[in-house]
Amino acid sequence: MISFREGFCGGLVIALCAGVYLIWLWQPERQVRRHTENFFRAIERKNWDAAADFVAADYQDQWGDNRVRVLERLRKGFRYVRGPRIIASNPSVQVENPRAVWRGKIALYSSDDDVMEGLDQRVNSLPSPFELEWHHLSGTPWDWKLARVSNPAFEIPADVY
Repeated sequence: MISFREGFCGGLVIALCAGVYLIWLWQPERQVRRHTENFFRAIERKNWDAAADFVAADYQDQWGDNRVRVLERLRKGFRYVRGPRIIASNPSVQVENPRAVWRGKIALYSSDDDVMEGLDQRVNSLPSPFELEWHHLSGTPWDWKLARVSNPAFEIPADVY
């Protein structure tokens, strides 16, 4: 038989544990890491609607792409990549509210050997890491959107435009 007092104390402990977990989960650095991982997984699965949900309406990158253009490029570029995998190595996150910058070396893999050769030459051999700038848009701790991507060593040929 559980008394009201024991039930209340047990419920209080469970609520306290849940609160501590949510505080831990909703830290800006952890949210940016999770959003980046989930963005990469959406691209790997070629789930363009899910990928679009991560990109801010005011997205601009160093190549002059806006939100519509970058999503179009992702669709076109990954159309030829079978079984894509995106691996990020040594990622770091710097948070300066309301923005955060995720930095890490990104390697792309494909189950198609011909495509892998091109990926190795154009992306996987880049000496500098990619930077993904995320903006926190509201008071909710999970509302982060990708606002910019850059890598000074990555060039998109003019004929691709």
